[in-house]
Amino acid sequence: MAKVAIATGDGFTVNEHFGHAKFFRVYELTDTDFKFLEVRDAVAVCQQSLGHDTTRFDKIIELLSDCDALLVQKIGEGAAAYLIAKNVRVFEVSGPIDAVLQKFIADKII
Repeated sequence: MAKVAIATGDGFTVNEHFGHAKFFRVYELTDTDFKFLEVRDAVAVCQQSLGHDTTRFDKIIELLSDCDALLVQKIGEGAAAYLIAKNVRVFEVSGPIDAVLQKFIADKII
């Protein structure tokens, strides 16, 4: 079993930039299926007046610390490098959440 967090603006598609995500939907994946677990509220880490603030990145890392991967539509190079250095697996994907998760399961990505 694996747990993934998805940045979504509408709850149905992977369509949110990591830095703009106000919440993450968390799913549990098995070898054959997935199920929705919960929504976790977040504070967007990129705000124009502040730029990149690694303390905000650390709060997201803590919020999602039990997840095996983070799925986002887009993430900047600096943010991606910071998360990867902290052992967070980040994937840039887009599309309907159901289809994305089915592909991850079928291709045994996580």
